Amino acid sequence: MNNIDFSRHPCFNAKVKGQYGRVHLPVAPKCNIQCNYCNRKYDCVNESRPGVTSTVLNPDQALYYMGKVLEKEPRISVAGIAGPGDPFANAENTLETMRLIRKHYPETILCLASNGLNLAPHVEELAEIGVSHVTVTVNGVDPSVTERIYAWVRDGKVIYRGRQAAELLLARQISAIEKLKRYGITVKINSILIPGINDQHIVEIAKTMQQLGADLLNCMAMFPNADTVFENIPEPSKELMNTARNQAEQYLPQMRHCTRCRADAVGLLEEDRTEEMRGCLSACARLPQPDAAVRPYVAVATQEGVLVNQHLGEATKLQIWGPDSDKGYRLLEERQTPPAGGGAQRWLNLSRILSDCRAILVSDLGEGPKEALSKRGIKPVVMSGFIEKGLEAIYTGKDLAVLQGRMRKCSSNKGVCVGAGTGCG
Repeated sequence: MNNIDFSRHPCFNAKVKGQYGRVHLPVAPKCNIQCNYCNRKYDCVNESRPGVTSTVLNPDQALYYMGKVLEKEPRISVAGIAGPGDPFANAENTLETMRLIRKHYPETILCLASNGLNLAPHVEELAEIGVSHVTVTVNGVDPSVTERIYAWVRDGKVIYRGRQAAELLLARQISAIEKLKRYGITVKINSILIPGINDQHIVEIAKTMQQLGADLLNCMAMFPNADTVFENIPEPSKELMNTARNQAEQYLPQMRHCTRCRADAVGLLEEDRTEEMRGCLSACARLPQPDAAVRPYVAVATQEGVLVNQHLGEATKLQIWGPDSDKGYRLLEERQTPPAGGGAQRWLNLSRILSDCRAILVSDLGEGPKEALSKRGIKPVVMSGFIEKGLEAIYTGKDLAVLQGRMRKCSSNKGVCVGAGTGCG
């Protein structure tokens, strides 16, 4: 992070908009809110507005595409995710993409744009990765205003509407912005000005966001979209936009050079190359997923290196085994597991640590880690017995059933194992 020149971000520094550019990586198709000015037809090549892309990439495809973009346009200084849905309705893809870009292009500025509903739980990891700039779209700080802007808000599997939706979203946005600032992340607020809805409310947004520590406000004109609730509301005039920005500028600096970028935008703000790169983007979207079958290693949860005898949740480290032409299989290294207490994020982090493993041998594991590992192509194998028997079954395709006998639950005080790791008698 010390080597990154953050002044090269053209959205946050208008002075460099003709020198440095951005690429938006469209890896987040799902959204968790429905705005009354937004439609869901994002796979369009003929519209140029936020929420639109010609295709969607997975994280590995996005990394490959980033390389192709830099070959064509080395002035790209920023990699961002701005949809076409919300990055944190697609948190796994978003975070994995950011990690890949940070690892392979360490001098790149990382940037995200979100509605803020599910942002706060991921702020700590964003800071760890080195995401330095986050934009939060806040269209009002009074639920009586914003309940007219959102059709619904989905929190997990529960859908809220009306006043409840507006209050929930605002509370989550405030929490996310406060947390972003605690972690030293630069925050830009996007506010969509909608005539007759929130056009007299922009100054209140600016005042509240200043109190939360936001750094910049981008007051954007609503673009009428067909098949939306607000399709018949006209685009605000330049005079109305200037008035709103001038009033808001009493509280926050204004971004006045926004180009309302697509979710797959690429190039300089003054020299957009999205159309030119469309063929490359489509080609990258056809790249195959990594094949789990060619991953060379197997992870093992073991106490002494002979038996598979640890529950994954209790393992502080895992052995990594691989094939050996002389010995059959050999221990290559040990890897620390993420610390306990991280919830679902712990298992997502573990899946990254084991990205070169095709399977993991454990005495048992919960549904959460099983699902997270399986999604990443890592097969969880519950078994008891010798490590080499498990490895043989994995590498030769033998039936695992004979190895999958369950150990009995521990009968010691409070379920704490006091044995030697050789199984319960």
